[in-house]
Amino acid sequence: MVLRTIDSYPAQEPFSEIGIKYNVEAQRLSAGIDGENFAYGDDPYQEVAVFKAANPNGTVLAFMHGGGWVNGYKEWVAFMAPALNAAGITFVSIGYQLGPVNKWPTGTKDVAAALKWIHDNIASHGGDPSRVFISGHSAGGHYATWMAVRDDWQEAAGLPSDFIRGALPISGVYDFTPGNGMAMHPRVLDADHADDIDASPLYTIARTPPFFMAWADNDLPPLAPQAEKMVAALRDAGGDVTTLVLEGLDHSGASYESGKADGQWLPGALDWMASH
Repeated sequence: MVLRTIDSYPAQEPFSEIGIKYNVEAQRLSAGIDGENFAYGDDPYQEVAVFKAANPNGTVLAFMHGGGWVNGYKEWVAFMAPALNAAGITFVSIGYQLGPVNKWPTGTKDVAAALKWIHDNIASHGGDPSRVFISGHSAGGHYATWMAVRDDWQEAAGLPSDFIRGALPISGVYDFTPGNGMAMHPRVLDADHADDIDASPLYTIARTPPFFMAWADNDLPPLAPQAEKMVAALRDAGGDVTTLVLEGLDHSGASYESGKADGQWLPGALDWMASH
């Protein structure tokens, strides 16, 4: 099945000002890039888009879009596929059900089911299920990190405990507890803050696969301090962490940069995956 069109999705929450601009630019960058659509559940958002490399090297990058947990489409990040495919990477963009109607931890359960689909099916698309890296931007970076550091979802999903070979979050969110610097509490979490610690990778590290963590030097104000705390926590837990500050970029620019073959993020990310 070819990629789903944006207008075929159920309606989402109104976009923020940043989201409006990102939606337009991401669709512009991704226009005309072909992939294949596969369902891992019954909801339209429970799908993955697979972008195959002409000469795959077995490495798989599974990616989650951003959008504040209430907006976004897996098709947004199709622009990342050409440069990754040219390097032999099989690229998979993961869709997931959005808030606020779908509360925590629905998104993580969806990502777990999508990763199970990847494990079971990616070999027929040029990928090696033992070489799956997980990544995402913004809210997607949060999900990627949460899945990577937890040890309490793999068995239920039918996956090996070490299925995620490494994580490459971009401008992720790692802390939802009071004082985290965020202007508002995400609507995907309960208003009474009962989910804050469980949703925060910073406070729930049980595993430390290798990390390649990136954020922009002009990112949203809370994100650089959160990233630095997450790096320190992972290293304190014995983790292997590489960091990259994307110079001259803002939050959305950090995402666009990930699709540039000669940009700041991709060459380093490719070398890092090859060495892990």
